[in-house]
Amino acid sequence: MLDSFVLYLPGESGGLCVSQGGRFPPFSSEGKPPKRVGKGHKDLTLCRVFRKKTCCDAAQTHPALLSIRRLALTGEASEECLHLWELLECSICDPRVGVQPGPPLICTSFCDRVFQACSNAYFSMDAKTQVLAPCGANDFVCGRASEWASNGTELCLAAGFRVEQSVGMHGGIEEESCYGGKASLDSIADSWGPSRSEKPHKTGNSGLLEDFQQWLQDMPSNERVSWAVGGLVLTAGLLFISKRKSHNQRQKLAAIQRAARRLEVKMNPTPTSSQGNRKGNRR
Repeated sequence: MLDSFVLYLPGESGGLCVSQGGRFPPFSSEGKPPKRVGKGHKDLTLCRVFRKKTCCDAAQTHPALLSIRRLALTGEASEECLHLWELLECSICDPRVGVQPGPPLICTSFCDRVFQACSNAYFSMDAKTQVLAPCGANDFVCGRASEWASNGTELCLAAGFRVEQSVGMHGGIEEESCYGGKASLDSIADSWGPSRSEKPHKTGNSGLLEDFQQWLQDMPSNERVSWAVGGLVLTAGLLFISKRKSHNQRQKLAAIQRAARRLEVKMNPTPTSSQGNRKGNRR
């Protein structure tokens, strides 16, 4: 048990990618160390904050992207729920998670926060994977997260993750072994810094990035989950540096939802009546 804990400690870099099993697609980099993902057909479609070092490619991030799209379109999720669920789905691309066998190990405190934000969003049991997933357009039995689970631990387990079961101080050494605690958020923070082998590019956005990094240094660790999701791609990027739900943020979310609906119609044209039937069968 101690050995497996040590592998999670920050700075550990000797691990090799191990497919997570369960609902998570196998890594094409199985048996190799996490590495930088280049552009092309295997580029990450989500979770790009991990591009510099990850076991993931498009095989892992595409299902995560579809999950977020369903949550936004038919899951009736709040903005905070979308942000946190995105961060949860991207756990598989964290290089510290990818070198450990078994589904991603999530911190209890983070699962609780996801449950609190997503308790009113709609989910269904995926017939293929037998795990809880955001309600889709073709799902006839959907229920709120609070109807499927009574707390964060139950929600994460039902969604196919493992949960850190240690009882103790959240944010302390107990949470260094799981995803969603201070150690993993610090690791994500480090990924924002430029590589030592890369020369910084002077662009019009450099001031924004510098301000962001300074803002991050001054931020309490328990608030970092809010900006961490901003670097994952789908929602607001570096512009998500405010905790307020501004008018601009609501406009961005609405634009994402409209674009996703158009894509949904093109990929899977179905009569509008089917959605009415599905909603009528929600638990």
